[in-house]
Amino acid sequence: MKEPFRLDLENIKRRAREHMSEGAVTDTYGADREQVIKVLNEALATEIVCNLRYRNNALVAAGLNAEAAATEFTEHAAEEQVHADKIAARIVQLGGEPNMDPATLTARSHADYTTSRNLRDLLKENLIAERVAISTYGEIVRWLGDTDPTTRRLMEWVLEQEEEHADDLASLLEGVVE
Repeated sequence: MKEPFRLDLENIKRRAREHMSEGAVTDTYGADREQVIKVLNEALATEIVCNLRYRNNALVAAGLNAEAAATEFTEHAAEEQVHADKIAARIVQLGGEPNMDPATLTARSHADYTTSRNLRDLLKENLIAERVAISTYGEIVRWLGDTDPTTRRLMEWVLEQEEEHADDLASLLEGVVE
């Protein structure tokens, strides 16, 4: 039988007062904070690269289904920006510095930056990027486990949206005539 839930509230309050400068990170934080910040900065780079790719693709999309695709690309770009902002905020909350250096974004990103004038190619490359994000973010979620539940939930939320993006792109790709 499981023991009843108990808190040593006096000890918790004492520790909270001792380390106020640590902000949201308490002594019960179980992850390697520097490693989590590094991983989050890679995810941040991925989201920024995807945002830029979608924005570009919305502008250059051409062909019979280009209007529907451009609308979807614009929507995805906005969602990728929200992901980037939330990931950057979490990095700051963990005491890190969000790395948005344009000179190294693509090197740190899990996804490639690609563009084309061919709508089918645009859809394929975006679907590949979403599938890469789904795989890598799933790995991050599993790696975090219970050591950092806040970051894990953030990445689960981003992962859920990336899965929706992949479904949207797969549907659009089915409707594109070569």
